[in-house]
Amino acid sequence: MQLIILTGLSGSGKSVALKALEDSAYYTCDNLPAPLLPALVDFLEGAGYQRVAVSVDARSGDTLCELPRLVRELKARGIDVRVLFLDAKTETLLKRFSETRRRHPLSHNDLTVVECIAKERNLLAELGDIAHRIDTSDLNPNALRAWVKDVVEFDQSGMTLLFESFGFKHGVPLDADLVFDVRSLPNPFYDPNLRPLTGKDPAVIAFLAADEKVQSMLADIRGFLDKWLPSFVADNRSYVTVAIGCTGGEHRSVYFVEQLLRHFQRDRRVLARHRELSGS
Repeated sequence: MQLIILTGLSGSGKSVALKALEDSAYYTCDNLPAPLLPALVDFLEGAGYQRVAVSVDARSGDTLCELPRLVRELKARGIDVRVLFLDAKTETLLKRFSETRRRHPLSHNDLTVVECIAKERNLLAELGDIAHRIDTSDLNPNALRAWVKDVVEFDQSGMTLLFESFGFKHGVPLDADLVFDVRSLPNPFYDPNLRPLTGKDPAVIAFLAADEKVQSMLADIRGFLDKWLPSFVADNRSYVTVAIGCTGGEHRSVYFVEQLLRHFQRDRRVLARHRELSGS
C-alpha cells in the first residue's frame, strides 16, 4: 500500500491537494483523528486498497503528537508512507481566511486569527520535520495540484532532491532546506531582448553560460551539494529542497535550477520547480 498523509496549516490548500489525490485514483479520507490511522490502514489494506490519502491535522487536537510514532510503525510494516506538509506565510493565510470568511478551526477562547495560526504552527512543528514541505503562499490551485502529483508519483526508494527557483522580491520559500542567492550575477533582465524570456530559453542560457562569474558560482554550488548531500542521505531524509533565488525568479535562478537538475539527475532522483513561472 502507498499511504499519503496530508497535513499542514489550515488555509494552506489541504482540501485542494486531497481532491487532486482523489482525482488521481487515491482513496481519500479527510480529518482523520491520528489514533485511528492504524485501524483505517488495516481495514483498507484488507479490502485491497493500494493507494490511500489521509488528511491529519490540528483538528486531531492533543492526539496529533502520536502521528510521528504511528508513521514510523507503519513504515516498519513495509507500507510506503509519505507525509506532505502544506505551509504558507501568515499574511497569506490571513488573506485566505478573510476572503473565504471561514473560521479558523482553533478559533476559541477569544484567540485572534494570528494567534490561532501561531498556535497551529506550534502544534504541527514536529510533523514538519518528518514531511516534505510545500510552500503554497504563491501557488494557484492548478500549480498546487501539479506539485502534489509530481511528489507522490515520483519513485521514493531513496532520497529525492528538489530544486526550486524563486524571486527574492516575492519572498524566500518556506519549504527550502538550503537557499542560494544568485542576485550578484549579471542579470539578463537588463537586456531588452532577453527580458521577456526565461532561464529555459536558449538566448538566456547562452548569455549566462558565457559569463565566468556565473559558471564559477554554479561550480561552487554543485561542489557544495556533491560534498554534503551524503550527509542528508545518512540522516534518512526523504526530501531535500534546494532553493535558488534571484531578483524576479525568471532568469538566473531558473537557469541555475535547470543546470543543477541536468547534473544531479544522472545518479539521483531529482525534481524541479519554478515558482515564478506561472507556478510551474
